[in-house]
Amino acid sequence: MSDSSADVADHRVVDREEWIAERVALLTEEKAHQRERDALLARRRALPWVRVDTEYRFDTDGGPKTLVDLFDGCSQLSTYHFMYGPDWTEGCPSCSFWADSVDGTLVHLEHRDTRYVHVSDAPLDELLRYRERMGWSIPWVSSGGTTFQEDFGLGGATTYNYAEQDQPNGESPGLSVFALRDGEVFHTYSTYARGLEAFNSTYALLDMTAKGRDEGDLPWTMAWLRRHDDYD
Repeated sequence: MSDSSADVADHRVVDREEWIAERVALLTEEKAHQRERDALLARRRALPWVRVDTEYRFDTDGGPKTLVDLFDGCSQLSTYHFMYGPDWTEGCPSCSFWADSVDGTLVHLEHRDTRYVHVSDAPLDELLRYRERMGWSIPWVSSGGTTFQEDFGLGGATTYNYAEQDQPNGESPGLSVFALRDGEVFHTYSTYARGLEAFNSTYALLDMTAKGRDEGDLPWTMAWLRRHDDYD
């Protein structure tokens, strides 16, 4: 990955007419990419479903609930596997970064028949304390004592993102999506790792800037990131 700061310092400068010509050429590519993405999304929706037979019981601020209960009147449920281990005292910074992108969208999702919920193995009291600190309204439930995380490729599973891969601390991020039909729950989709970038608004906006994400010279990709109340 290139050093974006150096790229900006040495960047080519042209007149407006030449810029528009190059922008129009790029727009043609962007439109083609969008059409390809639309086709990909259609193939995603066409994936077959898998019936969920396990009777999971989640600890929630409204008492114990089943997976069906989490739909809360909607026919679609998106569960974000938020990294927060049973003995952790704070939630994962990168998962918190993602939550900042989602919190304001809940009302819109619900008006499209979709419920969005955080799921972690940490005790419920700890999850709710951290949610209050962060100022989020996203429903958060504890899957502690269940196999929910592992069953959907997380929480100590020996695979991650559909490949053999250890999860050393027993925690990795992911999104699992479910449908409710005639009282039965079906698993329709899961995504992990960079697949989660599709709903990170900060990265989407940075990708439109001259420097982009500007992470090329960092010790690791997200070394710059802090929880939103930890920045100086």
